[in-house]
Amino acid sequence: MAAVAAGGEAWKAHAAMALVQLFTGGYHVITKVALNVGINQLVFCVFRDLIALCILAPVAYMREKRVRLPITRPLLLSFFFLGLTGIFGNQLLFLIGLSYTNPTYAAAVQPAIPVFTFLLAALMGTEAVNLLRTEGQLKVGGTLVCVSGAILMVLFRGLAVVGYKESELGEQSEISARAQPEPSGWLISYFLDFGFDHWHLGVLCLIGNCMCMAAYLAIQAPLLSKYPASLSVTAYSYFFGALFMVLTAFFLTNESTDWSLTHSELFAVFYAGIVASAVNYGLLTWSNKILGPALVALYNPLQPVASAMLSRIFLGSPIYLGSILGGSLVIAGLYLVTWASYRERQVGLGIIPHIIRDTEPLLHKDVPVSKISYQRGNIFSGPSTSLMKGLD
Repeated sequence: MAAVAAGGEAWKAHAAMALVQLFTGGYHVITKVALNVGINQLVFCVFRDLIALCILAPVAYMREKRVRLPITRPLLLSFFFLGLTGIFGNQLLFLIGLSYTNPTYAAAVQPAIPVFTFLLAALMGTEAVNLLRTEGQLKVGGTLVCVSGAILMVLFRGLAVVGYKESELGEQSEISARAQPEPSGWLISYFLDFGFDHWHLGVLCLIGNCMCMAAYLAIQAPLLSKYPASLSVTAYSYFFGALFMVLTAFFLTNESTDWSLTHSELFAVFYAGIVASAVNYGLLTWSNKILGPALVALYNPLQPVASAMLSRIFLGSPIYLGSILGGSLVIAGLYLVTWASYRERQVGLGIIPHIIRDTEPLLHKDVPVSKISYQRGNIFSGPSTSLMKGLD
């Protein structure tokens, strides 16, 4: 019964992550229309984060009264870093990188998030990878296939398979970055004086954006095993993230007109705050508790697939051959990693016996059998937190 319950929770988490990417795709479609009119995107993020915090804080307080643990200094420090990386750093570095490069290049860098998350989780021992087992090889291979599909969708367009190419203008295919605030702080000026040009600085910011999101997922996973109130974790993270974002906007926005919103911008802000932030981050935190950071991050490449589908439905944008081929690779990579994780969980629970590969010697000389089993299970890192939860 415990195995069935654990499997049911895992599939619910998979469905939640697919829903998160669908909501994010809707966010891209809405902002594609609303942000083209010229809203300051830093102001947009401030409103988005404040709305999300106003929703998450009371909901977490009411729902998790009995399971929420007292706040200690280590917990407060963890929430501080979660807000700094996943909310503030993730959003602000993306904005700066977008202002110094272009939306196409910014989208091309995003598939690095699953790779960085996979490496960080493995180094921290949150995700166990045994490259001598079929499951470990499928995890690595599935991650590479998934990331390759996302890169293919960005770099290769191809023919319009559904719809007409003439129906989509170049300006409508990307979110405008013309209203970006010019980040003229002392740190940016220092890098420019050091010899970096705007393009290379933008590339560094986009890589930092991916690393911030990866760090957010990798830091959050072990915290959730100690602090069971997942909604409260999200609310505390948003408190620090929103605080940092408000302070940054106060110093980087000069005109009071930047804070005025039209009706379409107001709708986009509420959708971003309620759905793309409060609901999405709540589901993401809960799924991270069950699936682990590597598998959660692997759902990020599904965003272009969802955006292409919703753009076709609501905006009449065509679907290109590159989107179909890349989306197929993304889904295939997700299936491989999901199947490998499921099989690892079944082996850990003793439901499926582990079959020893021909390349692995049955016995090592002068080594106790108990030590062999321990070494084979810990070749790359410590035990997976998701496996320990399944054993509990």
